Amino acid sequence: MLAPEHPLDFLAVLRDALAGSGPAVLPVPVGAGAAEPDARTHLGAVPKRVAVVIETSGSTGTPKRVMLSTNALLAGAAASVVALGGAGQWLLALPVHYIAGVQVLVRSIAAETTPLVLAPGHFDPQDFRRLAETMTEPLRYTALVPVQLARLLDAADDPALLAVLRRFTAILVGGQMIRPELISRAAELDVRVVRTYGSSETAGGCVYNGVAIGDTLIRVVDGQLELSGSVLAEGYLDDAARTADRFLLEHGVRWYRTGDLGEVDPQSGGVTVLGRADNVIISGGEKVSLDAVERIVRVYPGFEQAVVVGVDDERWGQVPVIVVAGGAIEGGLAASVVALLGRAARPARIVRVPEIVLLASGKPDRRALAGAAASLAQADPALDSTMGAWHKELGRSGPNNND
Repeated sequence: MLAPEHPLDFLAVLRDALAGSGPAVLPVPVGAGAAEPDARTHLGAVPKRVAVVIETSGSTGTPKRVMLSTNALLAGAAASVVALGGAGQWLLALPVHYIAGVQVLVRSIAAETTPLVLAPGHFDPQDFRRLAETMTEPLRYTALVPVQLARLLDAADDPALLAVLRRFTAILVGGQMIRPELISRAAELDVRVVRTYGSSETAGGCVYNGVAIGDTLIRVVDGQLELSGSVLAEGYLDDAARTADRFLLEHGVRWYRTGDLGEVDPQSGGVTVLGRADNVIISGGEKVSLDAVERIVRVYPGFEQAVVVGVDDERWGQVPVIVVAGGAIEGGLAASVVALLGRAARPARIVRVPEIVLLASGKPDRRALAGAAASLAQADPALDSTMGAWHKELGRSGPNNND
């Protein structure tokens, strides 16, 4: 277990772990080890081939400790080099207790270049610019989450910042859903963004712009994406049951069940991620993907950061509810959802909160937001509810009315 005060302190330890000359490491946030010594300092028996253990906690799931071998980490780095067009220098803007941060360091080790490290804390576009201006290699890369990219593009009216962004060979962006509008803005500014898809269980991004990299294979089983290849993790530390559930052996090939709904184009092999399989509710007897509703909602001005959660409902079982910070006007939003997804997907109400609660990873804390939405609805069922207006607008009396 290591909580590095500075990521470059972790670089040497990681290099030893990858070489097999040092123990496996579990990077944790600075201060976390001291706060919970009993919970984090003892890893137990870790297979010798494992170099890094990544602790993850999603917005809906319980924490997992993912075991990554040297081979998996280096396979991910090598595939990235080929996909991006060559090794280069990296700017680290993500914490090293996330797989995306670890992979920036692994790629730097493999490329024998020294990464530049952005100071932790609030992400400031000008701090990013000043650090990026000191990069020396001809090929330059960084990895960001969508909110960081959005802040950079919002500040790109500064010619110096825009020039820096354009000098990057590629800016990898992943970790959560990326709004198409954000990708379009980057393209209009001639900023080269690569959308990545992957997880700790795949040693980071293994699909770039919808195309599998390296020897990664993708298939769809019962609507869910499954991945195979050299980048797969060994499994979950001290959790044989979860490992057996997620990692399958079929005809001598290991597959990882991602839990993501998706499609693979039979001609191009392009991958489309539709949302989490566990982010689906049953409303009036029909399945509704909250991720699908959210994609439509976020197109509307003021709702770009909105989150759609499922809330229990006496009549329909569960209903979609929009949680948004601020006072955005929802005109036409409900009709768009119904037109594209059907009446069962119609959001029941809008709940306005002071801010969208985030996990440490920057993803929305869906469990907390769903709880807040449910509590607010119970306290005042009419609070910020537009259900009646929407029903009047659509001329219907409920999500599954057949009139």
